[in-house]
Amino acid sequence: MYANPATAPARAAVTVPQLYARKQAREKIVSVTAYDASFAAQVDAAGVDVVLVGDSLGMVVQGESSTLPVTLDHMVYHTAAVSRGLTSALLVADLPFMSYASRERAFESAGRLMGEGRAAMVKLEGAGWALDIIQALSERDVPVCAHLGLTPQSVHKFGGYRVQGRDDERAEELVRESHLVAEAGADLLVLECVPAALAERITREIAIPTIGIGAGVHCDGQVLVLYDLLGITPGKRPRFSRDFLAGRDSIAAALRAYADAVRNGEFPAPEHSF
Repeated sequence: MYANPATAPARAAVTVPQLYARKQAREKIVSVTAYDASFAAQVDAAGVDVVLVGDSLGMVVQGESSTLPVTLDHMVYHTAAVSRGLTSALLVADLPFMSYASRERAFESAGRLMGEGRAAMVKLEGAGWALDIIQALSERDVPVCAHLGLTPQSVHKFGGYRVQGRDDERAEELVRESHLVAEAGADLLVLECVPAALAERITREIAIPTIGIGAGVHCDGQVLVLYDLLGITPGKRPRFSRDFLAGRDSIAAALRAYADAVRNGEFPAPEHSF
């Protein structure tokens, strides 16, 4: 493995059942994205629980204006690279745009991400028609992370990157969808850019753990894009992010500070929420 055993703390591998146990024990789940082996080793050594190889790599690595150009080949390549840097964290990989448009495509895509990429879980966006895909994958023992709220693969339908669930009708729809993805067999749910009170309600009502990004402090865990966390993403930083490298002398220190802030309930603060 790529992680340095001299510096990485010895800990057991994080598993899907452990995420459920942490929800029940009200122990926060720490997640961050990574896209290569070197950063993955740093993240793992900092004690992060879940590492997400997000299709966000299209924007922060490839310089695209959205996640839509990211291909399955890209995701397999980066997921495999990240897997070589991990010793303990649970590895989750995004199914990119249109790679799960049918059951057959979803099976093939998930098979490649878990086989070639060595992911332990795949993530997909939306409910509706995607519920059938979640159920089909989970029935074949593929752990699935659902993603609701602001779903970046739907950016053109939304008309931009906008907070979801501000009005009562959309809020109730998100609550309903959250129950449906859990019932379909999802083991984890990312809630992105939804009001904190709504995310708190969803987290309280469903049995599966929730991971927030711009969704307030009451989710079962938090995730940030690594480059946002380090303050190196070009352009305006998202409101829900925080530069943990500022005032610290190393990436390792920044990652530890982020993990501590999530577990202590200090991040996200109200200014990072909607």
